[in-house]
Amino acid sequence: MPESAPTANPPRPRLLLADVDGTLVTKEKLLTDRAKEAVKKLKAAGIEFAITSGRPPRGMAMLTGPLALTTPIAAFNGGLYVKEDMTIIDQRVLKKNVVEPVIKIIEDHKLDVWIYRGNDWFVHERHGAHVGREEWTVKFAPMVVASYEGKTDDVAKIVGVSDDLDAVAKCEKAVREAFGQQAGTQQSSPQRDSHGGPAVSAARSQPYYLDVTHPEANKGGVVLTLAKMLNLQPEEIATIGDMANDVPMFEKGGLSIAMGQASDEVKKSVHEVTTSSEDEGFANAVEKFILAQR
Repeated sequence: MPESAPTANPPRPRLLLADVDGTLVTKEKLLTDRAKEAVKKLKAAGIEFAITSGRPPRGMAMLTGPLALTTPIAAFNGGLYVKEDMTIIDQRVLKKNVVEPVIKIIEDHKLDVWIYRGNDWFVHERHGAHVGREEWTVKFAPMVVASYEGKTDDVAKIVGVSDDLDAVAKCEKAVREAFGQQAGTQQSSPQRDSHGGPAVSAARSQPYYLDVTHPEANKGGVVLTLAKMLNLQPEEIATIGDMANDVPMFEKGGLSIAMGQASDEVKKSVHEVTTSSEDEGFANAVEKFILAQR
């Protein structure tokens, strides 16, 4: 049994926490009628609903109305928590002294670098890899700058971007080793935080995106933070997602559900597997694994 195998018999959920891209919405970033209806059914059954994503807050604003969200929204994988009106509740930003070293590692692996600060998104190339797709997804344009000098304070997320998927995977490993996230690091003295923990969290939110955030800004941390904010036990939070960066929330929460298109490794870490995001996987999961169990 893999180390991340889920525990048996999780309690009935009081909240469902969903990833957004590839889970709540389709590949074309559409929120289906069945998905909206599933959220209504959850609330009617007394189960709260929340979302988390590597997206910036503005990139999730289009979901608040259709889903009538009232729970805190965890943007940047938990780097920034906002209300439904985008008012900031809490934030966890990268320390300034790690930003430039992270950027250097990403550039050394020939990946493009994006920076997010608050509601702002900065890039070097207006038409770089995946910039257009990201703009279409989050519904706002980046600011193009020649240099990130002077923009290393209050950074919520750094993204390495490339269609060389092997380079992205190698970059993820290098960042983790350099900043103490990965056990058995080959580096003699990785940078760590003041408590001896990792100085960053690094994980691929898509095969072509490497997200680097504050060490507590990961989806496992989102489960723990929402539990405190909403007076819940972590195991009362059900989770649903599709990517490797969703595994930490599967591990920290209760009932865990993977989308049908998730990798085999992701599927090994959950209690249940639903259909794909292109086949109403979110709505099917709500109906079959949460509402039917009640």
